[in-house]
Amino acid sequence: MKTQPILIAILAAASLASAARAGDVAERQVLTLSGAQRAIAAAVDQAHKNHAGGVIAVVDDGGNLIALERVDGTFAAGANISIGKARTAALFQKPTRTFEEIIGKGRTAMVALNDFTPLQGGVPIVLDGHIVGAVGVSGAASAQQDEELAMTAAAAVSTHREAVTYFDSAQVDAGFAKGAVLFNQGERYMVHASRREKPGMAEIHTRDADIIHVLDGTATLVTGGTAVDAKETEPDELRGSSIDGGSIRQLKRGDVMIVPAGVPHWFKEVSHPFLYYVVKAR
Repeated sequence: MKTQPILIAILAAASLASAARAGDVAERQVLTLSGAQRAIAAAVDQAHKNHAGGVIAVVDDGGNLIALERVDGTFAAGANISIGKARTAALFQKPTRTFEEIIGKGRTAMVALNDFTPLQGGVPIVLDGHIVGAVGVSGAASAQQDEELAMTAAAAVSTHREAVTYFDSAQVDAGFAKGAVLFNQGERYMVHASRREKPGMAEIHTRDADIIHVLDGTATLVTGGTAVDAKETEPDELRGSSIDGGSIRQLKRGDVMIVPAGVPHWFKEVSHPFLYYVVKAR
């Protein structure tokens, strides 16, 4: 009978068509309302602990608003700004701090982009290596606190594989040429390629410990004692003109020193230049 070969051919063609259609469609994870609410709850809880305001917005991977909450006392415009930050982080798949820093270094043409809020405080939400949405925060006590609350929210629902960060020698040399932050990606640490050419102010980091490794030059570092005329310059950071009392140490190439959080320290004298790595652990 001729019908059997025809039937087989029809079934084979249908199977191929089905396989082709399956290859045209991919499964993906999506951020749910429950997940967005969990992210917001984490940020609101942290805001209350810090006695800070804030509007927290959560969007999906297309930048569409899922949920928003405004902490009592936060200015009204914070709602639109937080949504803009979240949309920017989701659509461009990067923290908005990245764009603020790029524009601050002179690439001002970026501000002409549509649907673009290049202000610190927007952070992508990552699930299994894929960006499924983003959080934006506006109206906290500072831009840094906006970002910290956004990172807290994103961390409440994010999962990611540990990534290795690599800086080649050219990047490191460029960092030391002017003194730069090498790594600040929302972890509990930062890495600075630091450069000093003259004495600095007395510093107190209330949350960060400084782990210092001297690469070149010498310095006189005063630790402990009392910072003179200390004033808060930004959240968790104080600066003073000098230190009264304290211990004096001469730092040279190869030395390593750890200054715990809250301990005043002052580079009283430095050679030209004085190069040192600083890992800031929180």
